[in-house]
Amino acid sequence: MNDFSKMSIGEIENWLNSVEPTEELQIKLAQDNRKGVQRLAQKIERKLVKQAELEQQFLDMLEFEKAYWNQGFELIAGVDEVGRGPLAGPVVAAAVIIKPDFYLPGLNDSKQLSETQREEFYQVILQKAFAVGIGIVDNRVIDEINILQASFKAMTLALGELVHKGTEPEFIFVDGDKQIPGLVTFQKPIVGGDGMSVSIAAASVVAKVTRDRMMVEFAEKYPGYGFERNKGYGSAEHILGLHKLGITPIHRMSYSIVKQINQADLTEQEELA
Repeated sequence: MNDFSKMSIGEIENWLNSVEPTEELQIKLAQDNRKGVQRLAQKIERKLVKQAELEQQFLDMLEFEKAYWNQGFELIAGVDEVGRGPLAGPVVAAAVIIKPDFYLPGLNDSKQLSETQREEFYQVILQKAFAVGIGIVDNRVIDEINILQASFKAMTLALGELVHKGTEPEFIFVDGDKQIPGLVTFQKPIVGGDGMSVSIAAASVVAKVTRDRMMVEFAEKYPGYGFERNKGYGSAEHILGLHKLGITPIHRMSYSIVKQINQADLTEQEELA
């Protein structure tokens, strides 16, 4: 370890940016009498505390998986969906199977993570999870069968992709209070599961990143609604775009706001005819 007494505070700070914080490092910095170095030691201490909290949170969230692994279920799929509330775009679900060696401290409900964190975790999940499946149901189907049934369909498609890849789950954790209808596989609904189960949290991240990327692409195809920012949710920018530009092919016509705006546009067209 470096002799910090021969280094300036700036040199120490630059060096710290290139190494992982450790308790040994924090103790050695704390022994330096310079106030600037003391502040760096305190900063590392806070990082270590936060790191320990994230590690404990991850272990706590793994308890559901451990309980069922111990019962003999090796292939447990966590399932979650995103996109029930938006006025436009698809509903997307993901199913993720992890093994006991999967380790990703900081993983949480995708809504609790920043976009940068979600993107980073998404890559790690795809690389380190045992299996990942994704299901996408577009706005037309949502309008035909309603958003709840479309969400179930997306989850079923995500699980089906796992099977298509050669991995059939033995047990399913579902975020929410309802089981996925039509399945013979054992299921356990977990309310708030995306913040309580590692596999469901992983599924929430995969589903969220997948859908967000789709909405960014839709923003290029249908500019003026702010899809790249609101992801299809009813923001002021989105509503303004609807009033100014009208309905797009990806809008959910069964949703009341879209329906009202579309009806107003039709009425105006009839009056002008």
